[in-house]
Amino acid sequence: MTNILIFGASITWGAWDKEGGWVQRLRKFIDKKNISDPNYDCMVYNLGISGDTTEDVLRRFENETKDRAGEKETIIMFSVGVNDSQFDHDKKDLRIQIEKFEENLKKLISLSKKYAPKIIFIGFNPIDQSKVDPIPWTDKIKKSYRKELVEKFDNKVKQVCKEERVYFIEVYDKLIKEDYKALLEDGVHPNSKGHEKIFQIVKDFLIKNRIIK
Repeated sequence: MTNILIFGASITWGAWDKEGGWVQRLRKFIDKKNISDPNYDCMVYNLGISGDTTEDVLRRFENETKDRAGEKETIIMFSVGVNDSQFDHDKKDLRIQIEKFEENLKKLISLSKKYAPKIIFIGFNPIDQSKVDPIPWTDKIKKSYRKELVEKFDNKVKQVCKEERVYFIEVYDKLIKEDYKALLEDGVHPNSKGHEKIFQIVKDFLIKNRIIK
């Protein structure tokens, strides 16, 4: 039996997708295999919480993981970091400094190695800065998502994954070549078409690298 634990924020949770998000689409894909093949035994857990940063995921990681991992083969995936990259207008600074972000990523990888031989980070999707600078749904604390910051943090994830020798699934470079704004619901969260694109990218990577069959 294999357990796939997927940590993240609102995009992982599935915001703005009528099908429940790219993680739910992955679960449906794997559930079909579970049903059709009695020897195929794989469970997908969506551990995305809206608004989470790497610091939030770190705080809950052990409790969320230890009971689900157990003696089963475990694969841990992360799709987190876009919220870390927010610019806080009151502080006139990043929500989380890039150096702290890198430290958090390395801590997540170190903790994951206690439970899983396969650790995977999913890159960010592109954003439409014109709709989220500032973010319209944060009235009390003015924050922004900015293209250059999203790219900077995405590249940091890629760099850390290479250094730590864990998997990285490229999303940004693939979607930026398309009409990516048509894949967004509100400037940062994918719509149903966007979630479908991310699901296909993730699924194809997992199959190509023989992480799932």
